[in-house]
Amino acid sequence: MPEYLSSGVYVEEVATGLRPIEGVSTSTTGFVGQTERGSLRPRLVTSWDDFHSWFGGIVDPEVSYLPFAVCGFFNNGGQRLFIARVTRDDARTSSLTLATSDPEQDLVISASGPGAFGNGLFVRIQAGTHTGIRLTLWYYRTIPTTFADPTDASTVADPDGREPDTIEDYDNLGVQPNDADYFLQRINVSSRLVSLAWSKSISPTARPDDLIYTPLAGGGDGSNPMTSAHFRGGTNTSPERLEGLAGLGTINDISILSIPDEVNAALLPDVVDRDDIRNAMIDQCESLRNRFSILNVSGNSSDVTLIRPPRDSSYAAIYYPWIRVIDPRTSNTVLVPPSGHIAGIYARTDTKHGVHKAPANEVLSGVVQDDIDAARKPLEFAITKHEQDILNPRGINVIRDFRSVGRHIRVWGARTISSDPECRYVNVRRLLLFIEESIDIGSQWVVFEPNDFRLWARVRQMISNFLVLIWRSGALQGEVEESAFFVKCDNTTMTQADIDAGRLICTIGIAPVKPAEFVIFRIQQHTLESR
Repeated sequence: MPEYLSSGVYVEEVATGLRPIEGVSTSTTGFVGQTERGSLRPRLVTSWDDFHSWFGGIVDPEVSYLPFAVCGFFNNGGQRLFIARVTRDDARTSSLTLATSDPEQDLVISASGPGAFGNGLFVRIQAGTHTGIRLTLWYYRTIPTTFADPTDASTVADPDGREPDTIEDYDNLGVQPNDADYFLQRINVSSRLVSLAWSKSISPTARPDDLIYTPLAGGGDGSNPMTSAHFRGGTNTSPERLEGLAGLGTINDISILSIPDEVNAALLPDVVDRDDIRNAMIDQCESLRNRFSILNVSGNSSDVTLIRPPRDSSYAAIYYPWIRVIDPRTSNTVLVPPSGHIAGIYARTDTKHGVHKAPANEVLSGVVQDDIDAARKPLEFAITKHEQDILNPRGINVIRDFRSVGRHIRVWGARTISSDPECRYVNVRRLLLFIEESIDIGSQWVVFEPNDFRLWARVRQMISNFLVLIWRSGALQGEVEESAFFVKCDNTTMTQADIDAGRLICTIGIAPVKPAEFVIFRIQQHTLESR
């Protein structure tokens, strides 16, 4: 009760109604893998152009399938994607030490992350157009043999005077720490290529000296073998500095998980490493209970009788075969694992229909269509119905070519790799994850509330209101609410001992819709007399 200690008028705000449960996102995805460049901290990208500006473009498939997966994700309807870049443990970061107006202090400019890409970064510092300084960064994916400033008219005819792949230009930057556009803060917040730091821990009032275009140096991709440990990421550091799969584990928004290089035999020749990555993905999904893994079958798996899921789990699905896409670097085609494209289909289906819709019988975009010869066939293997009869009961989802009947190339499977009939379908597991996570987040206000019948009634009503919306969207079975779900939270779900121990126990039952995997029409021949 509020206290009223003296006479007067008291105006109070009173809550009217229940706190609603809002559905969590189901289509935000996380990928782990090597990229051309970029930071090792997981970062959200929302388009292919966004990915390109932060992490670069397509790389050699033997180095990484991740850029191909990113392209396929956005081509198939994906919208939000976290990238966790990984590198070899002996990769080095390019840097350049800049002199300043303070002889006791230097300014160090470093590439955004480890890798040889940093050696293709050039920096120029000059007076700002109106005030302060102007800092310009040029990035060349292929480092020029001899650098020529393409902004200098006298070098127009120079064969080395070509345009850089990326330019960042910051003008009128302040040189004092209290300036609104202080150069150190502005670059570190805005640049997708570099970061700045003083050589000493103090924050000086020093201005970097003017500098003609000068490259960063010392970067390298490393040569030590890649292992599963690089993809899993370390766990012995603060959460905000975790990398790889461990870094994605700290991001609650992620609902779909993929590591396309889990089957990259050129990058990870040891089968144990590839299996370890798969298990790490599934372990994270089962532990956090808010995400779902998309796995790939290893390439060159032509004998369908030998293909089996890596383990039993309702938190993952696996897809076969690989798909063929265009490599924009060479205009040739290349076979890649399908998980990135499939993740885009998951996101597209969630957006158009909802998480309760199975992400199957969906057209696969971004694959080669003009199969004039064997090197341009869209699928690594053309799967027949008889082969799918072997794969489907094992939980292997196939991609089928139906172009001969005008139905394009489609995902033709919606099963998890679980042997549990209740969690057989991808959409059922993901619907349960969606409901569980939404209720978890939406009911945090209940903690430490007085645990009596008043609270129980509010909890029942809050969850029932949420499930009614889920039922009306078509995600639950039943013609009436009572057939679709039930919510119990009263003295039948908890004892006095539970209440004394501080427990509030609510029992929820739902009837999720299942996909019509087998559509059967039974046709009989009738005579006129038998009608």
